[in-house]
Amino acid sequence: MQTRREMLGRSAAVAGLLAGLGLLPAAAQAAWSGAAFDAKTLADLTRALGVATPTESKDITIQGPDIAENGAVVPLGCATALAGVARMMILVEKNPAMLCALFDVTDAVEPNFNVRVKMGQSSNVMAVAVMGDGRVLFAQKEVKVTLGGCGG
Repeated sequence: MQTRREMLGRSAAVAGLLAGLGLLPAAAQAAWSGAAFDAKTLADLTRALGVATPTESKDITIQGPDIAENGAVVPLGCATALAGVARMMILVEKNPAMLCALFDVTDAVEPNFNVRVKMGQSSNVMAVAVMGDGRVLFAQKEVKVTLGGCGG
């Protein structure tokens, strides 16, 4: 008789084999923009994503500590009550990779996300909302880091 542990092990092996051969359905494979995550400036990021330059808005909120004691784990959140949001992003201006998180949003999802990011130094943190009509809105907050998380 086969145990549950053996069955899970075999299922994982089959899934790994299918993924290695590229036979998993497209929905099971995450697509991401390498150029967007490699962007060092806001201009590079907007060019990589093909969106307009963001404008500041009071309708976008960003949550995070004023002072993070340890830059290795900084809790951040972004939210908006606006309808028609297509994508939400969290950016850290002085990180080696500016884009920390990117969420594709549908009408079935409430645009309210929380993440933990690594910050190497004190920096401005931005929450960016790309709207379905092409507008790009953002809010920003300065987060001071006392102990760097990126090797500092």
